Amino acid sequence: MSAAAQAAPAVTIPEIGQPFGGGFFSGITRDPDTGKRYLNITAGAAHELVGEWGKYGEKIEGADSFTNSRANTEAMAAAGCALAQQVLSLDIDGFTDWAIPARDVQELQYRHFKPTTEENWANSRNGDNPNSEPVGILYTEESPSQTVHTEFQEGGAEAFKDTWYWSSSQRSADNAFGMLFDDGSQGYYGKTSELRVRPVRSQLID
Repeated sequence: MSAAAQAAPAVTIPEIGQPFGGGFFSGITRDPDTGKRYLNITAGAAHELVGEWGKYGEKIEGADSFTNSRANTEAMAAAGCALAQQVLSLDIDGFTDWAIPARDVQELQYRHFKPTTEENWANSRNGDNPNSEPVGILYTEESPSQTVHTEFQEGGAEAFKDTWYWSSSQRSADNAFGMLFDDGSQGYYGKTSELRVRPVRSQLID
């Protein structure tokens, strides 16, 4: 057994939507640089926040990852983002490593917890997720369908709002990536827009 394998904690992979680690298990991503796999845990609806991503025209170094939610969020907070600072200060059931989800982590939230019965916006590269396990493929109008987890369905206690949510992945000095939890559109918004955030945390598998 390698030293890396010996160092990794033993993790039993839960079912999607299962309460786990202060929230709900929402899928697995792999770090493209290290190959390490992570469980991603989505916080409950009670912990959603709203705010600006950052300053328009200011490029933040270290906030460009599509998988490392925590590193992005820490870079945002260090640059003065109040929203990121709020997320980093969260303590949910004793877990204090929360973050704004990176783009490919956020895609898993929609894939598994889509609240509505609306058709998906099947254009551009919506749904393309090379860093998830299994790899995400382009959305069709019908797939993904409304989540099977009733508490995450529209009107449920944990449901996402059918509006835009920030990711922590920067697009440019002016914009950052976000996602519309109505039809799955993945796009970007001006950093001074006030969008919602559903925090996540990650746990190493191997």
